[in-house]
Amino acid sequence: MKIVAQKISLAELKNRAENSYGDLVKAVVDVEKEIIALDAELHADEEKILLEQGSKQENLWGINLYPEMTGQDFIEFDSMINLRPAHGNRSRGVDDEATRKKILSVVNKLINNDIST
Repeated sequence: MKIVAQKISLAELKNRAENSYGDLVKAVVDVEKEIIALDAELHADEEKILLEQGSKQENLWGINLYPEMTGQDFIEFDSMINLRPAHGNRSRGVDDEATRKKILSVVNKLINNDIST
Protein backbone atom coordinates (compact mmCIF):
# COMPACT_ATOMS: atom_id res chain seq x y z
CA MET A 1 0.00 0.00 0.00
CA LYS A 2 1.12 3.54 -0.69
CA ILE A 3 -0.03 6.95 0.50
CA VAL A 4 0.20 9.41 -2.39
CA ALA A 5 0.70 13.07 -1.53
CA GLN A 6 2.73 14.03 -4.62
CA LYS A 7 2.11 13.25 -8.27
CA ILE A 8 2.85 9.72 -9.44
CA SER A 9 3.11 8.44 -12.98
CA LEU A 10 0.49 6.48 -14.82
CA ALA A 11 3.21 3.86 -15.40
CA GLU A 12 3.52 3.32 -11.64
CA LEU A 13 -0.24 2.96 -11.35
CA LYS A 14 -0.26 0.42 -14.21
CA ASN A 15 2.50 -1.55 -12.47
CA ARG A 16 0.50 -1.63 -9.23
CA ALA A 17 -2.57 -2.85 -11.13
CA GLU A 18 -0.59 -5.64 -12.81
CA ASN A 19 0.73 -6.76 -9.43
CA SER A 20 -2.70 -6.91 -7.79
CA TYR A 21 -6.05 -7.10 -9.58
CA GLY A 22 -4.64 -6.98 -13.11
CA ASP A 23 -6.72 -4.12 -14.50
CA LEU A 24 -7.55 -1.95 -11.50
CA VAL A 25 -6.12 -0.35 -8.39
CA LYS A 26 -8.30 0.20 -5.34
CA ALA A 27 -7.91 3.65 -3.81
CA VAL A 28 -9.31 5.79 -1.01
CA VAL A 29 -9.26 9.56 -1.48
CA ASP A 30 -9.16 12.05 1.39
CA VAL A 31 -10.82 15.07 -0.23
CA GLU A 32 -9.79 17.38 2.64
CA LYS A 33 -6.09 16.47 2.91
CA GLU A 34 -5.88 15.83 -0.86
CA ILE A 35 -4.09 12.50 -0.50
CA ILE A 36 -4.80 9.02 -1.82
CA ALA A 37 -4.16 5.61 -0.30
CA LEU A 38 -3.48 3.12 -3.11
CA ASP A 39 -3.09 -0.54 -3.72
CA ALA A 40 -4.56 -2.60 -0.90
CA GLU A 41 -6.75 -5.66 -1.15
CA LEU A 42 -9.73 -3.81 0.33
CA HIS A 43 -10.81 -0.17 0.44
CA ALA A 44 -11.35 -0.72 4.16
CA ASP A 45 -7.61 -1.40 4.61
CA GLU A 46 -6.73 1.91 2.94
CA GLU A 47 -9.44 3.69 4.91
CA LYS A 48 -8.01 2.30 8.18
CA ILE A 49 -4.50 3.57 7.43
CA LEU A 50 -5.79 7.05 6.56
CA LEU A 51 -7.90 7.18 9.72
CA GLU A 52 -4.85 6.17 11.76
CA GLN A 53 -2.97 9.07 10.15
CA GLY A 54 -5.62 11.60 11.19
CA SER A 55 -8.06 11.65 8.29
CA LYS A 56 -11.74 12.11 9.09
CA GLN A 57 -14.26 9.48 8.00
CA GLU A 58 -16.51 12.00 6.25
CA ASN A 59 -13.64 12.99 3.93
CA LEU A 60 -12.77 9.44 2.76
CA TRP A 61 -14.19 7.97 -0.44
CA GLY A 62 -13.43 4.63 -2.08
CA ILE A 63 -12.79 4.42 -5.81
CA ASN A 64 -11.28 2.07 -8.35
CA LEU A 65 -8.76 3.27 -10.92
CA TYR A 66 -8.33 1.58 -14.30
CA PRO A 67 -4.92 2.71 -15.62
CA GLU A 68 -5.48 1.23 -19.09
CA MET A 69 -8.65 3.28 -19.57
CA THR A 70 -9.02 6.95 -20.45
CA GLY A 71 -11.40 9.78 -19.61
CA GLN A 72 -14.24 8.96 -17.26
CA ASP A 73 -13.64 5.21 -17.72
CA PHE A 74 -10.40 5.67 -15.76
CA ILE A 75 -12.28 6.04 -12.46
CA GLU A 76 -15.13 4.09 -10.89
CA PHE A 77 -16.96 5.41 -7.85
CA ASP A 78 -17.74 2.09 -6.18
CA SER A 79 -16.88 0.98 -2.67
CA MET A 80 -18.59 -0.42 0.37
CA ILE A 81 -16.98 2.32 2.49
CA ASN A 82 -19.08 4.87 0.59
CA LEU A 83 -22.33 3.50 2.05
CA ARG A 84 -23.35 6.20 4.53
CA PRO A 85 -27.14 6.44 4.67
CA ALA A 86 -27.03 8.59 7.81
CA HIS A 87 -25.00 11.15 5.85
CA GLY A 88 -27.08 11.03 2.67
CA ASN A 89 -24.98 8.60 0.61
CA ARG A 90 -27.20 5.58 0.09
CA SER A 91 -25.13 3.75 -2.50
CA ARG A 92 -21.67 2.30 -2.99
CA GLY A 93 -21.09 5.17 -5.40
CA VAL A 94 -20.70 8.85 -4.57
CA ASP A 95 -24.14 10.41 -4.83
CA ASP A 96 -23.15 14.06 -4.36
CA GLU A 97 -21.85 15.69 -7.54
CA ALA A 98 -19.72 18.23 -5.65
CA THR A 99 -17.98 15.40 -3.77
CA ARG A 100 -17.34 13.52 -7.03
CA LYS A 101 -15.74 16.68 -8.44
CA LYS A 102 -13.51 16.99 -5.36
CA ILE A 103 -12.42 13.36 -5.80
CA LEU A 104 -11.67 13.93 -9.48
CA SER A 105 -9.69 17.05 -8.61
CA VAL A 106 -7.49 15.13 -6.15
CA VAL A 107 -7.00 12.25 -8.58
CA ASN A 108 -6.08 14.65 -11.39
CA LYS A 109 -3.66 16.46 -9.09
CA LEU A 110 -1.86 13.30 -7.94
CA ILE A 111 -2.00 10.93 -10.90
CA ASN A 112 -0.66 11.82 -14.31
CA ASN A 113 -3.95 11.24 -16.17
CA ASP A 114 -6.46 14.01 -16.92
CA ILE A 115 -10.03 12.96 -16.20
CA SER A 116 -12.77 15.23 -17.47
CA THR A 117 -15.24 16.29 -14.79
